Amino acid sequence: MDKRILIVIAGILVVTGVLFFPKGNKTAEVAVVSVKKDTAGSELYQEASKLKEDGEIIKAKETYQAILTEHSDFEQVEKVQEELESLNMELVFSNTPVDGKTVIHTVQSGDTLGELAKKYGTTIELIQRSNNLSGNVIRIGQKLRVWTGTFNILVDKSQNILILKDGNDVLKVYSVSTGSNNSTPIGEFTIISRLVDPVWFNKGIVVPPESPQNVLGSRWLGFDLPGYGIHGTIEPETIGQQVTAGCVRMRNQDVEELYSIVPRGTKVVIVD
Repeated sequence: MDKRILIVIAGILVVTGVLFFPKGNKTAEVAVVSVKKDTAGSELYQEASKLKEDGEIIKAKETYQAILTEHSDFEQVEKVQEELESLNMELVFSNTPVDGKTVIHTVQSGDTLGELAKKYGTTIELIQRSNNLSGNVIRIGQKLRVWTGTFNILVDKSQNILILKDGNDVLKVYSVSTGSNNSTPIGEFTIISRLVDPVWFNKGIVVPPESPQNVLGSRWLGFDLPGYGIHGTIEPETIGQQVTAGCVRMRNQDVEELYSIVPRGTKVVIVD
Protein backbone atom coordinates (compact mmCIF):
# COMPACT_ATOMS: atom_id res chain seq x y z
CA MET A 1 0.00 0.00 0.00
CA ASP A 2 1.24 3.50 -0.89
CA LYS A 3 2.83 5.38 2.03
CA ARG A 4 0.62 8.44 1.46
CA ILE A 5 -2.52 6.30 1.66
CA LEU A 6 -1.34 4.78 4.92
CA ILE A 7 -0.72 8.22 6.37
CA VAL A 8 -4.17 9.44 5.27
CA ILE A 9 -5.88 6.37 6.75
CA ALA A 10 -4.00 6.84 9.98
CA GLY A 11 -5.02 10.50 10.09
CA ILE A 12 -8.68 9.62 9.53
CA LEU A 13 -8.60 7.06 12.31
CA VAL A 14 -6.95 9.48 14.70
CA VAL A 15 -9.54 12.18 13.97
CA THR A 16 -12.33 9.63 14.34
CA GLY A 17 -10.98 8.62 17.70
CA VAL A 18 -10.91 12.24 18.89
CA LEU A 19 -14.47 12.97 17.69
CA PHE A 20 -16.27 9.85 18.82
CA PHE A 21 -14.47 8.71 21.95
CA PRO A 22 -14.22 10.64 25.21
CA LYS A 23 -10.76 11.59 26.44
CA GLY A 24 -10.93 9.07 29.22
CA ASN A 25 -11.66 6.16 26.91
CA LYS A 26 -8.61 3.91 27.16
CA THR A 27 -9.75 1.71 24.25
CA ALA A 28 -9.70 4.68 21.88
CA GLU A 29 -6.28 5.77 23.12
CA VAL A 30 -4.86 2.28 22.58
CA ALA A 31 -6.38 2.13 19.08
CA VAL A 32 -4.84 5.46 18.09
CA VAL A 33 -1.41 4.44 19.44
CA SER A 34 -1.65 1.13 17.58
CA VAL A 35 -2.41 2.88 14.30
CA LYS A 36 0.52 5.25 14.76
CA LYS A 37 2.88 2.36 15.50
CA ASP A 38 1.74 0.34 12.49
CA THR A 39 2.09 3.36 10.21
CA ALA A 40 5.59 4.05 11.49
CA GLY A 41 6.51 0.41 11.00
CA SER A 42 5.17 0.47 7.44
CA GLU A 43 7.13 3.60 6.61
CA LEU A 44 10.36 2.09 7.93
CA TYR A 45 9.68 -1.13 6.03
CA GLN A 46 9.25 0.76 2.76
CA GLU A 47 12.40 2.73 3.51
CA ALA A 48 14.36 -0.47 4.18
CA SER A 49 13.07 -2.08 0.98
CA LYS A 50 14.13 0.94 -1.06
CA LEU A 51 17.60 0.97 0.54
CA LYS A 52 17.94 -2.74 -0.22
CA GLU A 53 16.99 -2.18 -3.86
CA ASP A 54 19.55 0.62 -4.10
CA GLY A 55 22.30 -1.63 -2.75
CA GLU A 56 22.61 0.27 0.54
CA ILE A 57 23.02 -2.96 2.52
CA ILE A 58 24.25 -1.51 5.81
CA LYS A 59 21.59 1.23 5.95
CA ALA A 60 18.88 -1.26 5.01
CA LYS A 61 20.08 -3.60 7.77
CA GLU A 62 19.95 -0.79 10.34
CA THR A 63 16.42 0.13 9.26
CA TYR A 64 15.17 -3.46 9.50
CA GLN A 65 16.72 -3.66 12.98
CA ALA A 66 14.90 -0.47 13.96
CA ILE A 67 11.59 -2.08 12.99
CA LEU A 68 12.28 -5.12 15.15
CA THR A 69 13.39 -3.13 18.19
CA GLU A 70 10.93 -0.24 18.00
CA HIS A 71 7.90 -1.79 16.25
CA SER A 72 7.83 -5.44 17.28
CA ASP A 73 4.03 -5.44 16.82
CA PHE A 74 4.36 -4.58 13.11
CA GLU A 75 2.13 -7.02 11.22
CA GLN A 76 4.93 -8.12 8.86
CA VAL A 77 7.54 -8.55 11.57
CA GLU A 78 8.29 -12.17 10.54
CA LYS A 79 9.00 -11.06 7.00
CA VAL A 80 11.23 -8.29 8.36
CA GLN A 81 13.21 -10.86 10.36
CA GLU A 82 13.65 -13.07 7.27
CA GLU A 83 14.81 -10.15 5.14
CA LEU A 84 17.19 -8.97 7.86
CA GLU A 85 18.76 -12.43 8.06
CA SER A 86 19.10 -12.52 4.29
CA LEU A 87 20.81 -9.11 4.36
CA ASN A 88 23.12 -10.24 7.16
CA MET A 89 24.29 -13.18 5.08
CA GLU A 90 24.66 -11.00 2.00
CA LEU A 91 26.79 -8.60 4.01
CA VAL A 92 28.99 -11.35 5.46
CA PHE A 93 29.62 -12.86 2.03
CA SER A 94 29.98 -9.56 0.13
CA ASN A 95 33.08 -7.40 -0.30
CA THR A 96 31.38 -4.46 1.45
CA PRO A 97 33.60 -2.89 4.15
CA VAL A 98 32.00 -2.95 7.62
CA ASP A 99 33.42 -0.75 10.37
CA GLY A 100 34.95 -2.84 13.12
CA LYS A 101 34.13 -6.11 11.33
CA THR A 102 36.36 -6.17 8.24
CA VAL A 103 39.81 -5.18 7.05
CA ILE A 104 41.34 -4.75 3.61
CA HIS A 105 44.46 -6.89 3.37
CA THR A 106 47.02 -6.22 0.65
CA VAL A 107 48.57 -9.51 -0.40
CA GLN A 108 52.28 -9.73 0.25
CA SER A 109 54.94 -12.21 -0.80
CA GLY A 110 54.42 -15.52 0.99
CA ASP A 111 50.73 -14.97 1.77
CA THR A 112 48.34 -17.88 1.31
CA LEU A 113 44.61 -18.11 1.94
CA GLY A 114 45.28 -20.59 4.72
CA GLU A 115 47.71 -18.27 6.48
CA LEU A 116 45.37 -15.29 6.08
CA ALA A 117 42.43 -17.27 7.46
CA LYS A 118 44.53 -18.24 10.49
CA LYS A 119 45.83 -14.68 10.97
CA TYR A 120 42.38 -13.07 10.95
CA GLY A 121 40.43 -15.88 12.63
CA THR A 122 38.22 -16.67 9.66
CA THR A 123 37.83 -19.38 7.01
CA ILE A 124 39.34 -19.84 3.58
CA GLU A 125 35.84 -20.26 2.19
CA LEU A 126 34.68 -16.90 3.53
CA ILE A 127 37.70 -15.08 2.10
CA GLN A 128 37.04 -16.74 -1.25
CA ARG A 129 33.35 -15.87 -1.34
CA SER A 130 33.89 -12.29 -0.15
CA ASN A 131 36.41 -11.65 -2.92
CA ASN A 132 34.91 -13.74 -5.73
CA LEU A 133 37.87 -16.11 -5.80
CA SER A 134 37.31 -19.35 -7.69
CA GLY A 135 40.44 -21.02 -6.32
CA ASN A 136 43.33 -20.62 -3.92
CA VAL A 137 45.53 -18.40 -6.11
CA ILE A 138 46.12 -14.85 -4.87
CA ARG A 139 48.48 -12.23 -6.32
CA ILE A 140 50.97 -9.89 -4.66
CA GLY A 141 49.37 -6.46 -4.36
CA GLN A 142 45.83 -7.84 -4.55
CA LYS A 143 43.44 -6.29 -2.02
CA LEU A 144 41.23 -8.72 -0.13
CA ARG A 145 38.31 -7.89 2.09
CA VAL A 146 38.54 -10.09 5.21
CA TRP A 147 35.92 -10.52 7.96
CA THR A 148 37.48 -10.10 11.40
CA GLY A 149 34.38 -10.26 13.61
CA THR A 150 34.06 -13.03 16.18
CA PHE A 151 31.38 -15.55 15.28
CA ASN A 152 29.74 -17.66 17.96
CA ILE A 153 26.83 -20.07 18.11
CA LEU A 154 23.92 -20.57 20.51
CA VAL A 155 21.83 -23.75 20.34
CA ASP A 156 18.46 -23.73 22.13
CA LYS A 157 17.29 -27.34 22.56
CA SER A 158 13.80 -26.36 23.73
CA GLN A 159 13.11 -24.63 20.41
CA ASN A 160 15.43 -26.71 18.21
CA ILE A 161 17.13 -23.64 16.83
CA LEU A 162 20.73 -22.65 16.19
CA ILE A 163 21.56 -18.94 16.36
CA LEU A 164 24.62 -17.66 14.51
CA LYS A 165 25.97 -14.48 16.08
CA ASP A 166 28.81 -12.06 15.52
CA GLY A 167 29.65 -10.89 19.02
CA ASN A 168 26.21 -10.07 20.45
CA ASP A 169 24.61 -9.42 17.05
CA VAL A 170 22.22 -12.10 15.81
CA LEU A 171 22.93 -12.85 12.15
CA LYS A 172 20.67 -15.80 11.41
CA VAL A 173 18.44 -18.36 13.10
CA TYR A 174 18.45 -21.91 11.73
CA SER A 175 16.02 -24.72 12.47
CA VAL A 176 17.89 -27.83 13.67
CA SER A 177 17.37 -31.23 15.26
CA THR A 178 18.80 -32.10 18.66
CA GLY A 179 19.14 -35.30 20.68
CA SER A 180 16.33 -37.61 21.66
CA ASN A 181 15.87 -38.20 25.39
CA ASN A 182 17.72 -34.96 26.13
CA SER A 183 20.98 -36.51 24.86
CA THR A 184 22.47 -33.30 23.45
CA PRO A 185 24.84 -32.01 26.17
CA ILE A 186 24.46 -28.50 27.55
CA GLY A 187 27.36 -26.15 28.23
CA GLU A 188 30.05 -24.29 26.31
CA PHE A 189 32.07 -26.08 23.66
CA THR A 190 34.65 -25.20 21.02
CA ILE A 191 34.71 -26.26 17.38
CA ILE A 192 38.02 -28.06 16.89
CA SER A 193 37.48 -29.90 13.60
CA ARG A 194 35.92 -29.03 10.24
CA LEU A 195 35.32 -31.68 7.60
CA VAL A 196 33.82 -31.75 4.12
CA ASP A 197 31.90 -34.96 3.27
CA PRO A 198 32.85 -36.60 6.58
CA VAL A 199 33.31 -40.31 7.16
CA TRP A 200 30.93 -41.67 9.82
CA PHE A 201 32.43 -44.04 12.37
CA ASN A 202 29.40 -45.99 13.58
CA LYS A 203 30.25 -48.36 16.44
CA GLY A 204 33.48 -49.44 14.80
CA ILE A 205 32.03 -49.55 11.30
CA VAL A 206 33.44 -47.08 8.76
CA VAL A 207 30.63 -45.54 6.69
CA PRO A 208 32.05 -43.56 3.72
CA PRO A 209 30.61 -40.17 2.76
CA GLU A 210 29.09 -41.49 -0.48
CA SER A 211 27.08 -44.13 1.39
CA PRO A 212 23.33 -43.45 1.68
CA GLN A 213 23.67 -44.73 5.26
CA ASN A 214 26.06 -41.93 6.30
CA VAL A 215 23.93 -39.80 8.61
CA LEU A 216 26.43 -36.92 8.84
CA GLY A 217 25.45 -35.29 5.57
CA SER A 218 27.81 -32.94 3.76
CA ARG A 219 29.67 -31.20 6.61
CA TRP A 220 31.00 -31.83 10.13
CA LEU A 221 31.88 -29.24 12.77
CA GLY A 222 33.28 -31.22 15.68
CA PHE A 223 33.29 -30.11 19.32
CA ASP A 224 36.03 -30.52 21.89
CA LEU A 225 33.69 -33.11 23.44
CA PRO A 226 34.52 -36.30 21.50
CA GLY A 227 31.70 -37.70 19.39
CA TYR A 228 29.62 -34.51 19.37
CA GLY A 229 29.27 -31.76 16.83
CA ILE A 230 27.13 -30.04 14.23
CA HIS A 231 26.52 -31.86 10.96
CA GLY A 232 24.25 -32.25 7.94
CA THR A 233 21.60 -34.88 7.36
CA ILE A 234 20.18 -37.50 5.03
CA GLU A 235 16.77 -36.99 6.66
CA PRO A 236 15.84 -33.32 6.20
CA GLU A 237 12.24 -34.10 7.12
CA THR A 238 13.36 -34.63 10.75
CA ILE A 239 14.69 -31.08 11.17
CA GLY A 240 12.97 -29.34 14.07
CA GLN A 241 12.63 -32.54 16.11
CA GLN A 242 14.58 -34.12 18.97
CA VAL A 243 15.70 -37.25 17.16
CA THR A 244 19.51 -37.39 17.00
CA ALA A 245 21.95 -39.44 19.06
CA GLY A 246 23.15 -36.20 20.67
CA CYS A 247 24.61 -34.09 17.86
CA VAL A 248 23.06 -30.98 16.35
CA ARG A 249 21.67 -31.80 12.91
CA MET A 250 21.09 -29.23 10.14
CA ARG A 251 19.87 -29.28 6.57
CA ASN A 252 22.84 -29.76 4.25
CA GLN A 253 22.50 -26.34 2.60
CA ASP A 254 22.38 -24.72 6.05
CA VAL A 255 25.39 -26.56 7.47
CA GLU A 256 27.36 -25.80 4.31
CA GLU A 257 26.62 -22.10 4.78
CA LEU A 258 27.58 -22.28 8.46
CA TYR A 259 30.74 -24.24 7.65
CA SER A 260 31.93 -21.55 5.26
CA ILE A 261 31.57 -18.92 8.01
CA VAL A 262 32.76 -20.34 11.33
CA PRO A 263 36.44 -21.27 11.83
CA ARG A 264 38.08 -23.64 14.28
CA GLY A 265 37.99 -22.09 17.73
CA THR A 266 34.38 -20.90 17.40
CA LYS A 267 32.50 -21.07 20.71
CA VAL A 268 29.22 -23.00 20.87
CA VAL A 269 26.85 -22.64 23.79
CA ILE A 270 24.03 -25.19 24.16
CA VAL A 271 21.12 -24.52 26.52
CA ASP A 272 17.98 -26.46 27.48
